[in-house]
Amino acid sequence: VTVPGLPVLGPCGAQGCVPAGAPRQVTAEQLRARGNALFQAGDHAAALAAYTEALSLSEAPSERAVLHRNRAACYLKLEDYTKAEADATEAIAADGRDVKALFRRSQALQQLGRMDQAVSDLQRCLSLEPRNKAFQEALRALGSSMHEKMKAMSCTDSKVEQMFQILLDLEEKDADKKQKAAQNLIVLAREEAGAEKIFQSDGVRLLMQLLDTAKADLMLAALRTLVGLCSGHRSRSTAILAELGAPRLAAVLGVEHEQVSLAACNLLHVMFDSLKEGLQKEFRGKEDAVVLDSSKDLKLLIKHLLELLVLEGASAHGRDNALNLLIKVVPRKSPKETNNSLSLWVIDQGLKKILEVGSTVCGSSGSLPVTENSRMSTSVLLSKLYEDLKCDAERENFHRLCEDYVRSWFEGHELPGKLRAIQTVSCLLQGPSDAGNRVLELEGIMDSVLSLCASVCEAHQLVAVEALIHAADKAKRASFITANGVNLLKEIYKHSERDSIRIRALVGLCKLGSAGGTDFSMKQFAEGSTMKLAKQCRKWLCNEAIDAGTRRWAVEGLAYLTFDADVKEEFVEDKAAMQAMFQLAKSEDRSVLYAVASTLVNCTNSYDHEEPDPQMLELAKYAKQHIPEQHPKDKPEFVKRRVRKLLTAGVVSALACMVKSENPALTSSCRELISRVFLALVEEAEDRGGVVAQGGGKALIPLSLEGTEVGQTKAAQALAKITITSNPEMAFPGERIYEVVRPLVSLLHLQRTGLENFEGLMALTNLAGISERLRQKILKERAVPMIEGYMFEEHELIRLAATECMCNMAMSKEVQEMFLAEGSDRLKLMVLYSGEEDEKLRRAASGTLAMLTTLHPPICKRIPQVTVHWLEILQALLLSPSAELQHRGAVVVMNMMAAAREVAEQLIASEMLEILSVLAKDKDKP
Repeated sequence: VTVPGLPVLGPCGAQGCVPAGAPRQVTAEQLRARGNALFQAGDHAAALAAYTEALSLSEAPSERAVLHRNRAACYLKLEDYTKAEADATEAIAADGRDVKALFRRSQALQQLGRMDQAVSDLQRCLSLEPRNKAFQEALRALGSSMHEKMKAMSCTDSKVEQMFQILLDLEEKDADKKQKAAQNLIVLAREEAGAEKIFQSDGVRLLMQLLDTAKADLMLAALRTLVGLCSGHRSRSTAILAELGAPRLAAVLGVEHEQVSLAACNLLHVMFDSLKEGLQKEFRGKEDAVVLDSSKDLKLLIKHLLELLVLEGASAHGRDNALNLLIKVVPRKSPKETNNSLSLWVIDQGLKKILEVGSTVCGSSGSLPVTENSRMSTSVLLSKLYEDLKCDAERENFHRLCEDYVRSWFEGHELPGKLRAIQTVSCLLQGPSDAGNRVLELEGIMDSVLSLCASVCEAHQLVAVEALIHAADKAKRASFITANGVNLLKEIYKHSERDSIRIRALVGLCKLGSAGGTDFSMKQFAEGSTMKLAKQCRKWLCNEAIDAGTRRWAVEGLAYLTFDADVKEEFVEDKAAMQAMFQLAKSEDRSVLYAVASTLVNCTNSYDHEEPDPQMLELAKYAKQHIPEQHPKDKPEFVKRRVRKLLTAGVVSALACMVKSENPALTSSCRELISRVFLALVEEAEDRGGVVAQGGGKALIPLSLEGTEVGQTKAAQALAKITITSNPEMAFPGERIYEVVRPLVSLLHLQRTGLENFEGLMALTNLAGISERLRQKILKERAVPMIEGYMFEEHELIRLAATECMCNMAMSKEVQEMFLAEGSDRLKLMVLYSGEEDEKLRRAASGTLAMLTTLHPPICKRIPQVTVHWLEILQALLLSPSAELQHRGAVVVMNMMAAAREVAEQLIASEMLEILSVLAKDKDKP
């Protein structure tokens, strides 16, 4: 823990307000005079507070007008121009000839970019005081500024026109010139003024011409420029969508060129965000008045995306991009949003189209072009849609549509139809498993799966074996498959000549063999069989001659087999197997992510495991109930050794690469698994520097902000551990350090464990000691009330951590003011804690008092009022054997002596002078 340092002793700050509880009453006139003095001294925030308090006491219109005018001056200095304009307008409403208010409003309007109104106010000032040189100079400068702006805008106009001419000139051969023009256009579109200029200069039509050239570099320039035009601007997005048309955008998304398709996907995502924002916020201002309803545009875009899914001419990655877009924009972001009508509309209009992609059998005649990620993306989309349903009637409709689709292929389509039906079952089992189980129970489906497992055709056998494997995941079917499928899978594994089939059969056996989980006493197979299966998985995983899609299944097998601690130990000893798995995790095939994360969770034992109650164990033994047993090699020393070997093999860079993925395969549950692994990797303080150096700190931030609540908490706890023992400015350089605050504050919530609270407080202590900007960020996240709450905690370590955190937070002006708030016991608690027996707690509390009394002198007057024991507590600090406590006590007493005569008299009347005299002669403590 960073021991909070003492402040540098120097001149005390200006006394901003009368201490609460003081007997005398203050008038509005006195407050205004104090505000004027503070303003002259440069303390604009304190002056603002004085004027605001005076306004609450003042009733005379003329006096209120002056206070509003003065507040406008404060807001101008504090750069809050909107409030400056509002206060100046209040003053002008009372007196239209108030030149000071008019001048201040013109300054505010100028900063807000409303130049014409600023000029109008300045002209009014000059008409009232024609000889005022300040007004003349201000009007001249404003006129010059407007002239320059107009000149720049006309210059921008010509530049935009010139850029489009270069890009659309078919005879222009200079590639560098075209590339520079395209880049300039994209950069210009990122600025609001530039985006508006392109839009107003007939830019959308010219961008359409670039899209129609069918040249990849020009299409990319057009799409990226359109992203700038649409970002955060609903009316422009609507106008661009109307001009380009949804069919054209969908067609660009489906092109063969991968980068162009991805750029179109990005544009559509930005458009969706801009249009959806319009549905969620109140209509206000000119920008929103242009567009009244975005829901039709949203549905039109989604309709064309759904049609693209089944369009034969669409590219495979275009189809994947369409699925990814639907995953991002259709389901609700949070259960707090009540409206799931978009999901219901997509299910009614497009569920069968989505299932068409999921049911595609690669290599069969007439099948849609798909990638190795398409089925996983389809499963994720189906799962998201199913989770978005709110009642049984909606879920029943989903089941009915799925069953109808499977029946339509299974009945009357011979073998190709049965294959499509079984492939659909696989897709549903990987996504909304409830729907998968329902269709699996349809008459004839399971029999067809088992019979096709013995097919001589490799493609047919692959479909059936995969369906069997996914069915083995589900508890409902596992007993049936254990009875009927194990022997079949063993036969396939032993006798098939094709590795692609054998590896899938092996995964099926792995799943069934790991049914006991981590329970050492529940083994499904004979002794040694699990180890043989794991060895074969590692062998296939390392065989680069086998395609990545097939090797992925070897990781799936290990994800199940590594429940067994013997398998874990052998796996971490096999460096080649670990490297091969990490390479797969970084590959284009993102469907392997969950299996890799599951394997690592098992190897690091980062799954949840509760210690059983000893009394319940005795009862279970008495009742002859099964009692789970821990494997001897799952003890902490074995886990620690495995973590070290994973770190040496490069697990952190693999995890960081997995987190960067924008693929739907990186689901919330997958994120949670990765967060669990990271938490296990940073358990030992000496490993944390290496984790940060390999990109672990950067990867943890998005994990702590998105995903399941458990996953976010685990990632936040890992961030806390790093922040406690590393230099936060080095671990999270630049702006990244400010992103860490919110996850750390989330650890203070009451539903978190005591350890999470403690680590969150310690990490925030370190951050609060770095800079005022970080303290402001902590304040903005509303952490201070939670920190205060933990200062009353019974657990001494949590109480100490909260007090130390408050000590560093006390360097902020806002926190200092809190200690003077009427009716608050904050200061009393700090004084009393300075007299506690726990030396560390005394050190933190007295450090806070030293900080407060130095930075905010009015607190010195309040200390004698909060408790009758204040004097003996200060004397005890000065007489302490600890030099640190004596130093803190001396600083507090010195500040109190300097603050007010009556406090100094109380101190001198006690034994304080005698104690100070003794301490002043102590040469060992300079």
